[in-house]
Amino acid sequence: MLEISGIKAGYGPVNVLQGITMSIADGEIVAVLGSNGVGKSTLNNVVSGIIKPREGKIRFEDNDITGHPPRSIVEVGISQVPEGRRVFPNLSVKENLELGAFRRARERMRANFERICDIFPRLRERLDQLAGTLSGGEQQMLAIGRGLMAEPKLLILDEPSLGLSPIMVEEMFNLVQRINREGLAILLVEQNVVQSLGVATRAYVLEQGRFALEGSAADMLADPRLRQTYLGL
Repeated sequence: MLEISGIKAGYGPVNVLQGITMSIADGEIVAVLGSNGVGKSTLNNVVSGIIKPREGKIRFEDNDITGHPPRSIVEVGISQVPEGRRVFPNLSVKENLELGAFRRARERMRANFERICDIFPRLRERLDQLAGTLSGGEQQMLAIGRGLMAEPKLLILDEPSLGLSPIMVEEMFNLVQRINREGLAILLVEQNVVQSLGVATRAYVLEQGRFALEGSAADMLADPRLRQTYLGL
């Protein structure tokens, strides 16, 4: 579904990504793991069209989307749920959801709205509430719901567990599995190594702009290098 080949990208004179190559197949959950500052969000933003790569190619469903603007990326079926939720705080929950369908699936907005409310019953209870007054967990639900309103074929989740309570973190990873079971491919970018590998099909570990490890989630979890570096075992 998604093929990234030799991507270099960054800010000013500095390349944050140093030649990234990876792939995501239809229906997979692929995790990209790594600590702060190694290039995870830069990778997301390159795929989403927010940052243009300096080198390399990105193909989605056999179409070259390298350097395409964000609106075009959404239109072909890629939605990003950014780190920090980024909901519109002065708009209602309903208005935030409706904005998710602005570039894609607008004609099916009502049906998708009902689907999102079935997935997130708490959002249905708060449709007229300003998004900025929601709890952190509810804002994360809203951000994911907004991304799903565009009927994506690939959903990019950037640190979805960040700042959530342990109970909400568990709920969030259960949700990731649920929407994946419906056939949606997911690029899961996280620092939460154990739970990410618990839901992912495959994983990559990003270190200083390069992938240091990659493989099946089960093999990665058993890899002594990952266990020592990220789990302290």
